[in-house]
Amino acid sequence: MIGPNFFIVGAPKCGTTALYHYLKQHPEIYLPGEKELHFFGSDLDLRVNRPNRSQYLSLFADAKDEKRVGEASVWYLYSKNAAAEIKEFNPSAAIIIMLRNPVDMLYSLHSQFLYNGNENISDFRSALDAENDRKRGLRIPGSVIHVAGLFYRETVKYAEQVERYFRIFGKENVHVIIYDDFARDTAAAYRNTCDFLGVANDFTPHMRVINPNKKVRSTVLRRFLTRPPSWSRKVGSLLIPRRHVRDSLKKTLSQFNTQYTSRAPMEAELRRILAREFIPEMEKLSMLLDKDLSRWCRNG
Repeated sequence: MIGPNFFIVGAPKCGTTALYHYLKQHPEIYLPGEKELHFFGSDLDLRVNRPNRSQYLSLFADAKDEKRVGEASVWYLYSKNAAAEIKEFNPSAAIIIMLRNPVDMLYSLHSQFLYNGNENISDFRSALDAENDRKRGLRIPGSVIHVAGLFYRETVKYAEQVERYFRIFGKENVHVIIYDDFARDTAAAYRNTCDFLGVANDFTPHMRVINPNKKVRSTVLRRFLTRPPSWSRKVGSLLIPRRHVRDSLKKTLSQFNTQYTSRAPMEAELRRILAREFIPEMEKLSMLLDKDLSRWCRNG
């Protein structure tokens, strides 16, 4: 059975969803209908339904003669095990990494976590201050999906994460995209990615805004949809026997419960504090990528 030969491994909130949708349109590329499969990364404590091997491979059953078959799961970059596990699965796999100014990435990640229930501290500064408690198992939301994701500063240790993939796959097999470049000239970044994957670079996908900022209208409804009580599952199965109908209803309710809205700007003082804090990390990343990223912290 066909399996993936390229992987978009992260980081979260760095444009991976947009890239996934744009690459999915390419006639020489196959990507499954689902993103965030997280089959690899055995060290990730993700409280979601993760596929076993046969379930995972079945997601690529519709692939035919495409040159590239891939998947996108943003916590593979954070994982300490995923790179080696992917290498064992497919030694010649191609890796795509997307990186963003860590201050902006964390602010966006916090907003995403508030939306999906992984976070219950609405104030960004307070959520950052809670990291040490959470590493001790304290102040963890009952609806948490990924506890380690709440260790916000750990998620932007880009240098060690990227270096791990360079070491395991070889630098020539890892394509790093800087979010700024992707946002400024998406078409050029897309062509460069096609060149890396060895597919035609003259295909133009339909490009639109993907994965805008959002929040839930009702946390009660979100909790019911994501962690339904056992009685509701039994009643639902009796009233609506067909699973695809139940899934469609759940999706409709989730969409109804979603409100698209722009985030308020980050507090200026906090932005400056975080920018200074991340200077050493960005200096290491700049050396690793041979690309000056000091502007991320200089313009904080």
